[in-house]
Amino acid sequence: MDYNSDRSKLALPEYGRNLQNMVNHIMTIEDRNERNRAARTIIDIMGTMYPYLRDINDFKHKLWDHLAIMSNFQLDIDYPYTPPSPEFFNSPPRRIPYCINTIRYRHYGKTIELLIDKAAVHEDEKERDLLIKLIANHMKKSYVMWNKDSITDDKIFLDIEELSKGRIKPNELTLTETKDIIFRNQKKPVSGNNNPPRKFIKPDDRKKQR
Repeated sequence: MDYNSDRSKLALPEYGRNLQNMVNHIMTIEDRNERNRAARTIIDIMGTMYPYLRDINDFKHKLWDHLAIMSNFQLDIDYPYTPPSPEFFNSPPRRIPYCINTIRYRHYGKTIELLIDKAAVHEDEKERDLLIKLIANHMKKSYVMWNKDSITDDKIFLDIEELSKGRIKPNELTLTETKDIIFRNQKKPVSGNNNPPRKFIKPDDRKKQR
């Protein structure tokens, strides 16, 4: 029996064993022009296997790169694109730097801190007060979602003053009531069928309707 476990490993299994055998065969063709013609035929076959990928940019370029990978970078043909080198796949990927943001109050989030910094230096006084009020209401909503206990407006004002480093002192604002925030956060049941239930009509009643 011929088992797959006894066969050579496929470089790109998504193309299958038969296509890999085609690539192995054209590597044995001595005539360069014939190799080029056979390679273009294989590229056409690879393209028809995954037609939905044709909308991707550089689709043909990817196919020629796959052909080079399947030949273990040993296929000597006239590539329309510069084939990748084996070193590109053997080198380890670059390490992605991890951004660490220090958040004073995680239930408010980093975005709130950035908004407070913007509001602290906003020049238009009327827009500044409106922005501060919006920020304060959002902070109160976030606090209630994080902690179901009631919260006073004074606590929100103190947090804003602390996060703004004393540049904002919103003592005269009127925020949304906590009960209203909790009421809005409650999920309303969603009915899967909006059509009213059909009323059962007895056979005698049907005759009367006629």
